[in-house]
Amino acid sequence: MLSKRIIPCLDVRDGRVVKGVNFQNLTDAGDPVENAKFYDEQGADELVFLDITASHEKRKIILDVVARTADDVFMPLTVGGGIKSLDDIRDLLNSGCDKVSVNTTAVHDPYFIKKASEKFGSQCIVVAVDAKRVREDMTYEPEEPWFCDNFLRDVRLDLSLVSRNSSLVTAISTHGGRKMRLIDAVKWARKMEELGAGEILLTSMDRDGTKDGYDIDLTRAISEAVSIPVIASGGVGTLEHLREGLVEGKADAALAASIFHYREYTIKEAKEYLRSKGVTVRL
Repeated sequence: MLSKRIIPCLDVRDGRVVKGVNFQNLTDAGDPVENAKFYDEQGADELVFLDITASHEKRKIILDVVARTADDVFMPLTVGGGIKSLDDIRDLLNSGCDKVSVNTTAVHDPYFIKKASEKFGSQCIVVAVDAKRVREDMTYEPEEPWFCDNFLRDVRLDLSLVSRNSSLVTAISTHGGRKMRLIDAVKWARKMEELGAGEILLTSMDRDGTKDGYDIDLTRAISEAVSIPVIASGGVGTLEHLREGLVEGKADAALAASIFHYREYTIKEAKEYLRSKGVTVRL
């Protein structure tokens, strides 16, 4: 059995690590390079680095911070935020990261994922899915032109399911959680795999920063819908939440931020707890 991965996440704004609740009310959580070095020394399996305002601010990711981080750590590094072109991916890989995470650009042009995976290999293309349970009062961005594409049209969110009180209707967002899209999160993840994504980074916007635990139903639904690895993200407050995401949620990796940033638990404590519960991890 493959070992489950424990992945700290560095959400970065203006060169600093930040943390918030439901993608809002961000507070400072330290220097990204120093945080990365700390997690590397602790034995984290990977590190995710997200420049959370790059897409919203229509700028490229902070390559110098990525390069300094990559210079000081030896674990795999995934970087996302503001990726708009194949050149952006090449620049990031040349800066030292191992994988790139794409969200907003994939929504604008799903075939970008196909082009990226063909150019650089699916193993380094991660699609970030920021998912939110649908409410009747939600507002959405205009439909994308590709909504009429025969291959893609079935990912359009069926809002009639909401009125029928479906237990799992989720839309996705872009631009760091600022814009909601009429796209079904589970169907979108499956389509991204078909287009060449090598991994899904699933974040529950409803659980982000709440410490209430992962959205297990959503995590399980997407894990069962795809054959590529799924990283569960959003809501970890206890070590048991990590176990739930990996076991009940069937995720391949558990991502967390607050519990590690604020030293509530160490990576070692997390892995020892998981192993004591029968979860295969690398110590």
